[in-house]
Amino acid sequence: MADSTVHYFGIRHHGPGCARSLRAALASLQPDCLLIEGPPDADALLPFVTHAGLCPPVALLVHSPDDTHASAFYPFAEFSPEWQALQHGVSRGIPTRFIDLPQAVRLAQDKLYREKEDAIEKIAVGADVTGADAEKGLESAMEAVFPQHHDPMDALAHAAGFADGESWWNHIVEERGDSEDLFAAIHEAMAALREEWPDDARGPRAAEREMQREAHMRQCIREAVGQGHARIAVVCGAWHVPALQAKHTAKADAALLKGLPKIKVSATWVPWTYRHLTWASGYGAGVDSPGWYDYLWQRSQGGGDVGTSPAVASRASGWLARVARLLREHQLDCSSAHIIEASRLSDTLAALRGRAEPGLEELNEAVRTVICMGASAPLELIHRALTVSDRMGQVPPEVPAVPLQRDIEQAQKSLRLKPEALERTLDLDLRNTNDLARSHLLHRLRLLGIRWGELARSDRANRGTFRETWRLQWQPEFALRIIEATHFGPTVELAANACVAEQCASLTRLDALAELVDTVLLADLDTAVQAVSHALQTQAAITGDAVQLISAVPPLARVFRYGSVRQMDGDLLAKILDGLITRGAIGLPLACHSLDDSAAETLRDTLLPAHDAVGLRDSAEPSQAWQQALHQIAVGDACHALLRGLCCRLLLDAGHIDQAQAAVQLSRNLSAGALPLEAAQWLDGFLNRNAMVLLHDAAVWSLVDAWLAELADAHFLQVVPLLRRSFANFSQSERRELGGRAAHGVKAVPVVAVSDGDAVRAALPVPTLRLLLGLPA
Repeated sequence: MADSTVHYFGIRHHGPGCARSLRAALASLQPDCLLIEGPPDADALLPFVTHAGLCPPVALLVHSPDDTHASAFYPFAEFSPEWQALQHGVSRGIPTRFIDLPQAVRLAQDKLYREKEDAIEKIAVGADVTGADAEKGLESAMEAVFPQHHDPMDALAHAAGFADGESWWNHIVEERGDSEDLFAAIHEAMAALREEWPDDARGPRAAEREMQREAHMRQCIREAVGQGHARIAVVCGAWHVPALQAKHTAKADAALLKGLPKIKVSATWVPWTYRHLTWASGYGAGVDSPGWYDYLWQRSQGGGDVGTSPAVASRASGWLARVARLLREHQLDCSSAHIIEASRLSDTLAALRGRAEPGLEELNEAVRTVICMGASAPLELIHRALTVSDRMGQVPPEVPAVPLQRDIEQAQKSLRLKPEALERTLDLDLRNTNDLARSHLLHRLRLLGIRWGELARSDRANRGTFRETWRLQWQPEFALRIIEATHFGPTVELAANACVAEQCASLTRLDALAELVDTVLLADLDTAVQAVSHALQTQAAITGDAVQLISAVPPLARVFRYGSVRQMDGDLLAKILDGLITRGAIGLPLACHSLDDSAAETLRDTLLPAHDAVGLRDSAEPSQAWQQALHQIAVGDACHALLRGLCCRLLLDAGHIDQAQAAVQLSRNLSAGALPLEAAQWLDGFLNRNAMVLLHDAAVWSLVDAWLAELADAHFLQVVPLLRRSFANFSQSERRELGGRAAHGVKAVPVVAVSDGDAVRAALPVPTLRLLLGLPA
């Protein structure tokens, strides 16, 4: 579409070299109309580009209010050519608009493709593809929906001796200093490439979409020409320039766009991060090193680090100064001599490779050799903090947003919880009003699927106390999660309550409902507590599965450990918990009958935390019912041997049976009449991954020792694997002590004589120990 009034600038979507050259070209051309590849659905938001509160990296979010799956992000960094074009046009009052195929169309198409994907998946799973023709047809259908990714730039890169298109474009365009005739050269290269590159190389779906996008761009260009503009600047991806300049009739383009589906969409600005500009984040138009590109852009605009003026500092020395500062902040050795030698080495490498200045590759090699001494760990730190960077943009309050977003922003401001791209640890003291409110907010957001905070693993040691430890990291996609959660309510509290009510209607397992009770109590949602408690009572009343009943006990019992710190009223929960324990205890002995080894092992993992939870509840009637259930299992013959041994050990540890009674059960289950494998399983349950009973009870030791000694060779080989697994759970010191006892015999364990003087010295700390333990003098 050749026209002397239209000037094409083919760019890479995030490249400082392109941005620098485009900025100079627009200043020279002084266009009276700017057409930019982007979503026309967001044209109303372009005036915000010059707002002081809109600080890149930011992204345009276009989404459908009626379909949470329909959304698209358009990220911009300060070094993005499109961002510089928008700045140029909006700041000068030039007519500026986006010309890509509207997202109202593209999202509607994606919805249809998703339906095709579901249909193809059903065919792939259910069809018997045996013949060559059938297999070829299925592969063709799959390719239409899941196209292969091919980068056409790789062909030019390989011809120039580069490994891939990324490194070639970076060297030729983004890191070059001279910007004259850049766009003419890009046009020529892309024209030659498109002549050789097949249109459907990336699959028929991608090819069809590209043709529609380029047809819509040409229509927008014709419209601008028809409006009488004298100098029209078109800023688009370099790949599209030959297609936009080629001769296409308006009728043919209209035919390509006729009848395309549409859906209703909305748009807004959202904060973005440099990490989400990378390929590694899954962004299709991503780059490898946004932090490095930001550094190149700042240098080209006269900006630099403190103490390093770009006018006197080379590219290498400025970057290496940042590296030195970072390493020193992390207590890693990096002297001035290191920087000088690394700078010299990078300059030498650049000269050997025919480059005017060192690029990121030369600088990384110099840092690895001179500063890191070949180690890779510091380079990973440099890559994360500098090459990629944790920079996050900002959006002004005036930007259109849903009410839920505004409520979250207000809560973040009042609680002094700033969203940041860098992960940080937050320790909360729940006795503090502000920290307690922070905890409530983070738990409520998690209920809405906005996992801004994750409870740190180390917090398990403090769970139930007045402390919580969170790891916070804000993700740009949370903006979409907030929009998805808007239908629950306009505030975090209302939305979280409504979300919990919806979950209660779909959850049928008691353990899941019990976990939800714990979560809503942590989130301080009174309405949700009532809803989930009612759902729990209803489900418990119709559930006869004892295993499911006792599996719900531990999460409910944990709530009692918070006490007055969270200012909870646990009366209702105590009633539910007591009912679950009692009903679960009644049915538990029967649930232990006729189990295979795998089912018994699974039930052990359920029974142990339930037993701990009953002890935590410490209520007389439920505890008595639980003890009776354990006793029935321990002495019954129909229950699995593993569970019988486990229940005997639990009763012994709790003091509900004495050592003599335990010895009777031990003798009975390890007698000569017992099957060796069942005896080994009983012993595995009785030991319960704890060697104390063997180390401190000579009677138990003697019985186990005698049983092992009496086993025939064939029986011994049969039980050894199970016993080895049981003993493997003991600590190293316990196994060492058991080995010493086995070597010397119970009666032959060496006894160290204690003199009268040693006895006097040993008695000295006893009064203090009694005082610490609260024992009478």
